Amino acid sequence: MLCVGLVASLVLVLLWSVASGRYQVPFDTVLSIILSHLVAVKVTWTTTESVVVETVRLPRVLTAAIAGAGLSLCGAVLQAIFRNPLVGPQTIGASSGAALGGVTVIYLVGFGPLVQVGAFGGAALALLAVLAFHRSDNLSPILTLVLAGVVVSAFCSALVGLVTYLADPETTLQVIVFWLLGSFASSTWPQFGLIAFCTTLAAIVLIGMRWRVNVLSLGDDEARTLGVNPARDRLILLAAACLAISSQVAVSGTIGWVGLIIPNLARMMVGADNRRLLPVSTVLGAIFLVVADTLARSLTPAEIPVGIITALVGTPIFALLLRRTTKSGAA
Repeated sequence: MLCVGLVASLVLVLLWSVASGRYQVPFDTVLSIILSHLVAVKVTWTTTESVVVETVRLPRVLTAAIAGAGLSLCGAVLQAIFRNPLVGPQTIGASSGAALGGVTVIYLVGFGPLVQVGAFGGAALALLAVLAFHRSDNLSPILTLVLAGVVVSAFCSALVGLVTYLADPETTLQVIVFWLLGSFASSTWPQFGLIAFCTTLAAIVLIGMRWRVNVLSLGDDEARTLGVNPARDRLILLAAACLAISSQVAVSGTIGWVGLIIPNLARMMVGADNRRLLPVSTVLGAIFLVVADTLARSLTPAEIPVGIITALVGTPIFALLLRRTTKSGAA
């Protein structure tokens, strides 16, 4: 019942988001425009309303939903396999690597389709670097992965800062800064197709391996006892998460906190069993980011980067979660 209620809530939030904005479109008009592609509906809307719904808002809202779902799903998986609720998509270096690749392309050739290629390449290289560090046997595999992710993320962030510093302040710098803060303002149907394809592939792997995620969350020794190869399965899960994260960064820039706080909220609702946690976390992430993006484009005349909204909302929620965790541990 919970999953059904969350899916119904997501549908309502999507329709509300498409109807909301500086140019208001009635809720029933939005529904009629969407249904007109499925069944015969009497045309009662204007051309402007049709363009706003079909060309501007619908691809943007759906892209935000897919991005939120992917980030939250990846965050839940990473927290499980690292056995740490404070781990997020930034831990494996994919977000920072994708940001570095995208920023480099913007600096060299400007904003365009190649930004997506750069983001994918940067995320892949970051993951390879993390795995190269991971080959050290001096520490536990999980601790090595976490430390390697921190090192790679810090290095990529430093290079992003360098490229930003070198960018032309009158042209390229503004584009880089706004892209890094995260925004769905330039979302199109082709971009939605890209992120939907990549995130769906990743979700098939991550949710399909949810029982293995449960086993990995017990520890490597227990996983081997149960017949699971922890190194191989962890690599597959990391690669799938990297695909989803890099596609999100390629389309909308870096957006923080979603993959950190939403899995923790979902865990409070359904427990730590990933067979239930992963689907619930996925839907909650979609709802959260759609609401955040709607607020970003509705609160002020000039659009606020959605990354700022997620940070403003995510920080106090994370503080409350941390306080709750600390009290539980003390008890």
